[in-house]
Amino acid sequence: MGSAPLQTDFARPVSGEDRLGALDLIRGIAVLGILLANITAFAHPDLAYWWPGALPGGGNAADGWVWLAQFMAIDGKLRALFTLLFGAGLVLFDHNQRERHGRTDGQAMAMQARRLAWLGLFGVLHFFLLFEGDILFSYAVGGLLALFALRMSTERLVGIGVVWLVASGVIQLLPWIGPAMAEAGVSSPGLQSGTFAEILDRSWQDQLAEAAEQARVMAGDSYAAVIGYRLDNQAGDLASYASWALFETVPLIMLGMAAMRMKLFAPSDEDPSGGPLPWVLVALGLALNLATGLLAMDYHFAPYITQAVVFGTAPLTNLPLIAGLVLLLARWAVRATARAEQGWLVERLVLAGRMAFSNYIGTSAVMMLLFQGWAGGLFGTMHRLDLLLVVLFGWAVMIAFSRVWLGRFRYGPLEWLWRCLTYGRLFPNRLPLA
Repeated sequence: MGSAPLQTDFARPVSGEDRLGALDLIRGIAVLGILLANITAFAHPDLAYWWPGALPGGGNAADGWVWLAQFMAIDGKLRALFTLLFGAGLVLFDHNQRERHGRTDGQAMAMQARRLAWLGLFGVLHFFLLFEGDILFSYAVGGLLALFALRMSTERLVGIGVVWLVASGVIQLLPWIGPAMAEAGVSSPGLQSGTFAEILDRSWQDQLAEAAEQARVMAGDSYAAVIGYRLDNQAGDLASYASWALFETVPLIMLGMAAMRMKLFAPSDEDPSGGPLPWVLVALGLALNLATGLLAMDYHFAPYITQAVVFGTAPLTNLPLIAGLVLLLARWAVRATARAEQGWLVERLVLAGRMAFSNYIGTSAVMMLLFQGWAGGLFGTMHRLDLLLVVLFGWAVMIAFSRVWLGRFRYGPLEWLWRCLTYGRLFPNRLPLA
């Protein structure tokens, strides 16, 4: 492989022989999976992301089962995978700056900070112009906060990252215990008091009213009204995304750094992915999520019990599943990209991964044009099962666009722009004619 690891980076795509194909392959899977995770939020008010009752007609039986499948295997997992890969990219960019460009530690850190600042701006624009479910701003904030960890040993990265995630999961669970127990009818003077019940009901009514207003604006005939709504009512969400970076993004970035240091994504004579352990972790995570998801279904998606499951228990029950998934994907991706004949699907996923940034933003633009009232007008009309067809359409667009674009250019359009902004100069992008 020679110097290949130094050139592989989410922000600095390079020619095929200089890339880590396994990393690109996993990125391709992740960016396609992100669409599956976000599709309900594109098509409905944010409330529908976790509560099937916000779907047309209050939802149907199929909505509940699709919700369960996505909750078990998709929601939160693909975001975590994307974040781990982002952490790996920070290590590679740092290595590239110091070893290939001869920059000092301070200069390399300054380049990282500049790169992340531009990413934060991309995230803010994405949030207000395309999709309020942006993750790039959290990555920028989390990446800046995680720069302190770049010089840590692999052991410390793993230890601190795991403890941080578990502690964050516990902290996120605690506020939901009381409301969920009260909704379940657990006998306790404090939980069953009239005042507490009134507070919970008022909060829930506020959420319903907010969802109704969001649906009205998104289904309306004015793009300017959509942007105005986000500026007036959702701008504060960016602050919550920054705080979210402390709970999830930073520790996952640290674990992604450790994974790259452990050469998890590079060909090796040794198998670093843990033998049968990944399968055990995946099975454990799926079983835990199945149990908590069925609990929400048994209570007919009662709002506080469902929120306790989605936002309270899931950050903990997802951990073994995420770990197992990363190990399995790394094992498979290294082998798949090492073959002389990779096959059509692997090749297309690698190309999608090379353009993960462009595909992520581009997907938001396509979904906006499909769903918002001033464009395609499908907002608030489709059930979860129907939305899976839209996901397949989005995947086809990403795969086709990546193949066509990278047949003519070295970098994806946003990858190229981000690179030029980071280095403060224009780079050639068009490939020479054959």
